Amino acid sequence: MAAFSSLTDKFSNAFKHLKSKGKLSDADIDGTIREIRRALLDADVSLDVVRSFTRQVRERALSTEVSQALNPAQQVVKIVNEELTDILGRGVERPLNFAKTGPTIIMLAGLQGAGKTTLAGKLGYWLKESGHTPLLVAADLQRPNAVTQLEVVGERAGVPVYAPERGVQADGGEAVAAPGQTTGDPVKVAEDSIAYARQHVYDTVIIDTAGRLGVDEELMKQARDIRDAVQPNEILFVIDAMIGQDAVRTAQAFDEGVDFTGVVLSKLDGDARGGAALSVASVTGKPILFASNGEGLKDFEVFHPDRMASRILDMGDILTLIEQAQREFDEEESLKAAQKMSEGSFGLDDFLAQLQQVRKLGSMKSLLGMIPGMAQHRKELEQFDEREIDRTEAIIRSMTPEERANPKIIDGSRRARIAYGSGVTVSAVNGLLQRFEQASKMMRRMTNKAGLGGYPGMGGGSSKKGKKSKKGKKGKSGNPMKREAEEKALRAKLAGGNRSGSAFAKQPSVPPELQGLMNGDTELPPNLGGGLSGLLH
Repeated sequence: MAAFSSLTDKFSNAFKHLKSKGKLSDADIDGTIREIRRALLDADVSLDVVRSFTRQVRERALSTEVSQALNPAQQVVKIVNEELTDILGRGVERPLNFAKTGPTIIMLAGLQGAGKTTLAGKLGYWLKESGHTPLLVAADLQRPNAVTQLEVVGERAGVPVYAPERGVQADGGEAVAAPGQTTGDPVKVAEDSIAYARQHVYDTVIIDTAGRLGVDEELMKQARDIRDAVQPNEILFVIDAMIGQDAVRTAQAFDEGVDFTGVVLSKLDGDARGGAALSVASVTGKPILFASNGEGLKDFEVFHPDRMASRILDMGDILTLIEQAQREFDEEESLKAAQKMSEGSFGLDDFLAQLQQVRKLGSMKSLLGMIPGMAQHRKELEQFDEREIDRTEAIIRSMTPEERANPKIIDGSRRARIAYGSGVTVSAVNGLLQRFEQASKMMRRMTNKAGLGGYPGMGGGSSKKGKKSKKGKKGKSGNPMKREAEEKALRAKLAGGNRSGSAFAKQPSVPPELQGLMNGDTELPPNLGGGLSGLLH
């Protein structure tokens, strides 16, 4: 996540000099602690949290836990990871508290601009996808057009909105009511919404409340009145991850004012320094339940302290990536695609279907950011243009079904037509076709050589016939010099044919790709390891 990019880089630098040391001295540990302290302070983490964190890390790093470890540097990283997990949520993950009977009531609180209204839509969408029937309630009657915004967000999410009052409306760019005033009773709206939800059988009510530019008593009084009127099961404090040191003061004020039950971090995709996330949970003792990291409805996830700590330390978040894939991917379609790859019949239609499945997981940047070690490629990630996926899709959709099934028939005139239809240059079409051809060849080589790793009936030496054919074959030598001599002898044999000179001697049949590799004049396709991202570049 972008909010932690600077912190991730500084942590990586702090650990860099430890990797080459087999034993760590007190000076090595002290130097690392100084770097960690500086990184946390630069990230706007609360001073009290920084002191407590570095003290814990130093005590553990100087103990026998590190001195007797086989790899002291890795042990220090492990300690930092565990302590980060602790301050992010004290190692505890808590789900939403759902009511046993009647609708579950969730009240959102926070400053104006924290992203409450957008978050209401994301939370509603997430609950709907989880099998619930949520209702959004427009109780922010103060901010101009807040009710209209919630209705738009609710429509995008496919979640109904209860909005009996219109609130302050903007007329020609000017607010009709004075700042701080409302044109209705937000407490009554919130109270009436519960009866409405029961009547229409909604099992979850999400109340979007008003905010202020700063904490004041009027704001807290309105929030308390709504809380007392509806008795919510959850009061979620929505905090902007970009406010830094001010996060602690704001969180404490809302905790004292409305006694919130959980925290939601918003705008984690922004150019923030991440201090809010590392401070709020530790200072208030209230868990972070969700994280919002973009404008899309799916840019919303359950907050896992251990996974977030791993992301900060550039250790990736493979578990979240797997969970998203399992939730969004069609297993049957994936197996069909794998079968086509093994048969060499994987076409552009199949690639488009796979691309659309990947898009369901979210942005490419966020997906690649979950892979361990990606911090060192941050510059490339930041330069990646998400619109490249749209352009790729447009190119494929501009082809005829025949062209998608058999790209080899696409000649110069067809390429010009496809480029014109998709709004790109001919060179862009050429680039996609070349990369697709390279990837197709490599997939065929891989599936022919090793199968598809566990998929039954897809090749890979699982048949008896395959086992018999291997008995008489001699494997390549593990000695590089000896292997090179063997390959030279094989090339000479293939080039020279049968030494007896018989005109009827059968010449060995060698595929062009393999012949090129044996002669050393063929290079492997670029961006091979990039999968779909390789095809998009």
